[in-house]
Amino acid sequence: MLRWLIGMMLLVASMAAPALEFRAVAVDAAVLYDAPSLQAQKRFILSRYYPVEIIVALDKWVKVRDATGALAWVESAQLSTQRTVLVSVPEAGIHSQPDAAAPVVFSAERDVALELVEMAGPWVKVKHRDGQSGFISAKDVWGI
Repeated sequence: MLRWLIGMMLLVASMAAPALEFRAVAVDAAVLYDAPSLQAQKRFILSRYYPVEIIVALDKWVKVRDATGALAWVESAQLSTQRTVLVSVPEAGIHSQPDAAAPVVFSAERDVALELVEMAGPWVKVKHRDGQSGFISAKDVWGI
């Protein structure tokens, strides 16, 4: 009986777990604060296209987590629903096909933001701002 109860609790908890939601910074320099107020202490600035994970959304403010794990508040108007990912390895090859043996189309260094086009299993189709596109391993990016 106890195992059944624990199993049911785990099932309910997993069903209630929210899916991760990400957005990208939509302005050249988004100021992040330690509280949801313009009078709060400024923590840091994120540049355009930087992906953030949504933790809590209020009326005009959103609590976000960045790639370092830092939590802060940003005005919701400074975020876009556009999806981007951040390269999380020193240098990542972006391939022509979702296959490590496929030719590398271009490379991107750590902290380069790429537009997320679509998920392809363990691969992510991305597009660079200069127009180049290809596939990067999902384990080499943050923001999905």
